[in-house]
Amino acid sequence: MKEQILSTLRELRAYAVEKGYEMVIYYHEEDSYLMRFANSAISLNTNEHLVRIEAIAYDGRKRASYEMITDLNEIETIKAGMDVAGEMVQHAMPLTYDPTVPHLEVDFIDDKGYDESLAKLSNEERLAYFNAVAGKLESEDIKLSGIFSNGTNTLAQITTKSESVQYFKTSDAQVTAVLSHEKLKWEVIAEQSAQQKSELDPMVLNEELAFLVERYQTEEPEQIPLGNYDIVFGPAATAEMVRFLSLIGFNGGLMKRGYSFLNEEKVGEQVFSEKFTLTDDPARMETFPFKQDFSGIDRKLYSLFEQGVFKGFIWSQDEADEFGADPTGHTVMHNSFVLNAGDHEVNSLQELVAQPREKDILYIPYLHYMNIVNPSQGLITGSSRFGALLLKADGSVVVPYNVRLTRSLLEVFGEKVAWLSKKTVAYNVSSSYGARNPTSVIVPLFMRVNDLEISHSNDSY
Repeated sequence: MKEQILSTLRELRAYAVEKGYEMVIYYHEEDSYLMRFANSAISLNTNEHLVRIEAIAYDGRKRASYEMITDLNEIETIKAGMDVAGEMVQHAMPLTYDPTVPHLEVDFIDDKGYDESLAKLSNEERLAYFNAVAGKLESEDIKLSGIFSNGTNTLAQITTKSESVQYFKTSDAQVTAVLSHEKLKWEVIAEQSAQQKSELDPMVLNEELAFLVERYQTEEPEQIPLGNYDIVFGPAATAEMVRFLSLIGFNGGLMKRGYSFLNEEKVGEQVFSEKFTLTDDPARMETFPFKQDFSGIDRKLYSLFEQGVFKGFIWSQDEADEFGADPTGHTVMHNSFVLNAGDHEVNSLQELVAQPREKDILYIPYLHYMNIVNPSQGLITGSSRFGALLLKADGSVVVPYNVRLTRSLLEVFGEKVAWLSKKTVAYNVSSSYGARNPTSVIVPLFMRVNDLEISHSNDSY
């Protein structure tokens, strides 16, 4: 199949050259499987195979694109779409800068991230996995819901600048399992990301859900007072905050557009805690990495924050063209962010709850409906959900109703960071919408931040 894809791209390039087009031709193929559960039953079991081809035409400062969902064998249909892009660019408004048309020097083929056994899991295997996750935790009142998504993602491109091609192929899986009480309305969650089949372990999720279900069944829920708390964030909450940091922090193009709390003067300054080191590391296979970006730049470890010191912005080729910066190898569908581990020994939620503590600790595994309040201040908001716990200083555990946190990332990742766990995990932040784009962020299993204010506290779930 790979050879057919590449030979077709070369045929399409030859057509573009013959017609006098300056053009980039992108190929995206996904083979996606989704099993969804609701009310302890399969509510949806579906799969789809889609091929997308995008033709981007250039004419000096003019640029236009035309995307089609098609079939690899529909050559004439694809060529007709290329003609549409070639016609559109003649009528496009000029950009204010000279865009770069990628010139690929050599072929780049990377399919090391593909595991056929993961990509082609059977329905029986997905169902068996979820049955193992649920174990004996379901009851007449406690119901299982969630998703098991897995598949294959194939990307390739060629340009009229050269005959060289790029080709990427990865496999991925994302699992979310939720147990909810129909009458009391509480919910607990466990999740898993996988790049290889061997990384799927339903018993890890079963143990975490069993522990949370026991807490939520035996402890009395309560509305906790407003005020400041020492908070331990789970990997879901931490990974989503890192993702928001990539949007309103170190993205060079967004910074130039006024959508960041950082600027050029902050480069080299202490911005976050000394415990905070963040990189973009395409060597980490758990992140479904691109080892070369779409402009042909080889991607290496890229430091964003070293012990809290801001090292610099990331620049895609197009944003670098627009703002006169140097591209940093970030013309990709997603990055490979890694928040380095700390030195705190804790390997599970059970261990966290069992550890001695001198004061109350609020555990927030998941921040729901996160959003940006003020990008220039780094201000974000989100509410706790899916298994929050209040770990009392006396050793007891309270189940808190949902609370809302509205704080600046400068504070969350700043000097109030008390510790990061030694253990890290890949948390999947893939979107269910649009073209398949498997994405995960590697973060410590737990991160403790002291003295953060809770602005709202619900009186029910």
